[in-house]
Order: sequence, then structure tokens, then C-alpha cells
Amino acid sequence: MQKRKLGKSNLEVSALGLGCMGMSFSYKPFPEKHEAIALLRAAVERGVTFFDTAEVYGPFTNEELVGEGLAPFRGHVVIATKFGFDINSDGTHGPKGLDSSPERIRQVAEGSLKRLKIDAIDLFYQHRVDPKVPIEDVAGAVKDLIQQGKVKHFGMSEAGAKTIRRAHAVQPVTALQSEYSLWYRTPEEEIIPTLEELGIGFVPFSPLGKGFLTGKIDESKTFDKTDIRSSIPRFTPQARKANQALVDLLGKIGERKNATPAQVALAWLLAQKPWIVPIPGTTKIHRLEENVRAVSIDLSHDDLKQIESAASHIKVEGARYPEHIEKMTGL
Repeated sequence: MQKRKLGKSNLEVSALGLGCMGMSFSYKPFPEKHEAIALLRAAVERGVTFFDTAEVYGPFTNEELVGEGLAPFRGHVVIATKFGFDINSDGTHGPKGLDSSPERIRQVAEGSLKRLKIDAIDLFYQHRVDPKVPIEDVAGAVKDLIQQGKVKHFGMSEAGAKTIRRAHAVQPVTALQSEYSLWYRTPEEEIIPTLEELGIGFVPFSPLGKGFLTGKIDESKTFDKTDIRSSIPRFTPQARKANQALVDLLGKIGERKNATPAQVALAWLLAQKPWIVPIPGTTKIHRLEENVRAVSIDLSHDDLKQIESAASHIKVEGARYPEHIEKMTGL
């Protein structure tokens, strides 16, 4: 597996990471614990060294799973986790809202260290910007944790360019995690130029459009009400029908490259910048292997031009989140 550095930080990770959320949050049915642990360890065997989790996934259960699964590889893998939600200490009722107060950040760090079974958090993201707390205070709290040796790198998620700049002035930001893929390209307007200027890495989540860009989801598929996609406007049958054109484009390129639509979608992301590290999630080893193979797919300048030209004529239908979730982004 090729390696990449996240911005100027010298944090080196595998070119493709693994998003662990779906193993215990948002995408039921979840795998059995032993299956999820086997998947985590299979990822390491295939060269993946970058794993993404968060306190809120579960809450708490995803960090515990990742901590147990990756315990044999401590020191050889990079684990990213996140703070920023107000959660009952017993994990009931899910997040009650945002909370990035310095006291809460310190509390989350202590809990995450225990659950992940590590001495220091490799990359600690603010999960969503909290409008109640000045971003300078957030960055300052993480800076303190870094000085104490409890955190190694500071990250942000779904933050806007001005907020990133303000945080970066207090404590250098190693990576921004935000949604980015061929079907959500808003970061290209302001975020990616800002990251390039400041030397910050980019970690796209949902690089396969929550599964849509794999080509395995058509307009006839139904989602259980516990699946987050059942409430997303972009996943209504009408939107899926309209957005199929994007999958068809990936399939066309894939035929020429002997690759799947998912592999072309990931290869396209990797080709955008050398400091972009996508984190596709999966619960199946054969999908993990498919995703990992995307790293070795070389899209030529002509391939990228063809994708760009065809994609410019495709209008993606439907909002990426329900309105109440979209309001939590800091964009």
C-alpha cells in the first residue's frame, strides 16, 4: 500500500484509510463483533494503517471495537477519533447537541484513550463546529492536550475556510475531514485551495457517496428506517434514478481500466491531490479488498479530463443530508 502525508504535518498514513462508523452506527445490520474485528485486522494485513472512529458512533461502542481490534498493532497504525457532541455519560439517547467546551474536550480525550487502549490519540478531530464556543478556545484546548502528550495531531471536520484559518493560527491543523466525492464537490470551491495554502491534509468521508457510487444501489433498493440513507433526500428513488448517470460514467471508465465504479471513484479522489486520503467504510472483506485495489489504478490525464467533461453535464439531484443535520456543518 502506498503511503501519503497529511499536509505539512509529516503524519504518514496509508493512501486509503478505513472508516469504521458503519461497523456499529448508522448502517444496520451491523456485523457481529468477531466479524468486525476480523475486518479491522484484515485491513492491517492489506496495508491499511489509518482508521477512523468517533466517540459518538454508538455512542462509545465503535471506539471500544476499534481499540480491541487494533490492540495487536499498537504503534503501527494511526487512529483518528472525534469530539464535539453532548452525550450522556451512559451513552443513552445519542447526542443531545454540540458541545466543544474545553472541559468537554478534555473529558472526551480521557474516555477515548481508555476505549481505544492507547497512550495518545494520533488525530483528534472536532466533529462539528460548535457555534457556542470560539474556535480559538477549541484549538487552545487541543493544543494543551498535545503539550500533555495525550494527543498528537489536531483535526477538524466539516469546517468552513475562515474557521479553519482561525483554528490553524492557534494550533496547526493537520487534517480536515469533510465529505468529498464525484457527487459532492463543494470543497473544490474554497476548502481545497485553503488547505493547499495552509499545508493541511484532506480526509474525504463518504468517498463512495454512502455506497451509491459503487453501482450496487439503484432506484428499486429499499432502506430500513434505521439506515441513515432512508432520511437523505439524495437517496429518494427519484434522485437515485437521476443520479445513475454518474455511476454509468464511472462504469464506462472502469470497463477500460478493468476496474469497478467504486475503484474509479476512489482513484479519481486520489488523483486530485497527493495529500488527499479517502476513508471508505465497509463491513465486508471483499469490499475492503476492492477498495484497496483502487490505490493501484492509474487514471491518466486524458482519463481525468474525460471524467471531468462528462461529470460537468450531470446535475446531482437531492440534498446530501436532511436539513437538521446540514445545519450542524460549519460551512
